[in-house]
Amino acid sequence: ITALTVQNTVGVQGVEPVSADLVRQTLKGLHADFHLAAVRIGMLGSGDVTGVVADFLKSAKLKHVVLDPVLKSSSGADLIDAPGLKILRERLVALSDVMTPNIAEAIALTDFVDPKSAATKLVEMGAKAVIITGGDTTDSVDLLYERKEFEEFRAPKIESRATHGTGCAFATSMACLLAKGKSVREALIEAKVYVRQAIENAPGLGRGIGPMKLG
Repeated sequence: ITALTVQNTVGVQGVEPVSADLVRQTLKGLHADFHLAAVRIGMLGSGDVTGVVADFLKSAKLKHVVLDPVLKSSSGADLIDAPGLKILRERLVALSDVMTPNIAEAIALTDFVDPKSAATKLVEMGAKAVIITGGDTTDSVDLLYERKEFEEFRAPKIESRATHGTGCAFATSMACLLAKGKSVREALIEAKVYVRQAIENAPGLGRGIGPMKLG
């Protein structure tokens, strides 16, 4: 089973999007060489790259596409330009099997502040299922909307500095679990446990926001 992660690169000085042609050729080569059982889409950066990814997904017709719409950094910097955001809204949402936005991303994509309204809107836009992650709330509450039904998954929030990459880890775990035959609900529960354990067992590197223990 191969899970493909589509994400741009981050340099020391900020975000440096790779060229759209390089992304196109890479996706073409990977698709020709591997059976891609799942796809996780993260930070895309530019409209050109976002368009390439949308074209690839439309033509490849792959299963288990998890869209993690990374829009801003934790410091507030934009991680996708205006053309990219437009393509994400108009094309990528409809090509996804599961979306995993946090509350701020869900609001930005739909203009609805209420999480349930935002999730409903994203499904209306074409997503098959939506998980609005809430790791930054008082309790860790993830809201699943699938088949016109809502379900909340709660856990006590962990006070930790080791939270860098939690959203990426959650979405990637979801993709891998879906590829292994789990339902969206089952994958959500296992991915939530995985990220929680990764935070609890973090190595505690540095003084700032640090990495989890992955693997």
